Amino acid sequence: MRRSLNATRESITHKFRIGNHEGYLTIGLHDDGLPGEIFLKMSKEGSTISGMCQAFCRAFSLSLQHGLSVKDAVERFRGMRFEPMGETSNPDIPEASSIVDYIARYLEHHFLTDRREA
Repeated sequence: MRRSLNATRESITHKFRIGNHEGYLTIGLHDDGLPGEIFLKMSKEGSTISGMCQAFCRAFSLSLQHGLSVKDAVERFRGMRFEPMGETSNPDIPEASSIVDYIARYLEHHFLTDRREA
């Protein structure tokens, strides 16, 4: 059963950089504060990486809405390794092995560390 978000919802928007690639991650939240969707806007709009990020976000959002927990998502996506990778602009996540790894680690830091296991 799909748990859709309300038409008006709270969200978190986070600006980040991995290597020379800059992006904005937006996480739409359910009323209980748990993530229900993600959007990723990369600086090179129209590029292959931007298109793949949009596809990943749609699939990831649908997975969350159909019951994938943040904990399970983090376990599956953390550590994926592909370009772009390297140093980030986030002191809490100084290195990332991919954009997917960065998103997983950001979700882990904000929704699993010092909070209930989502």
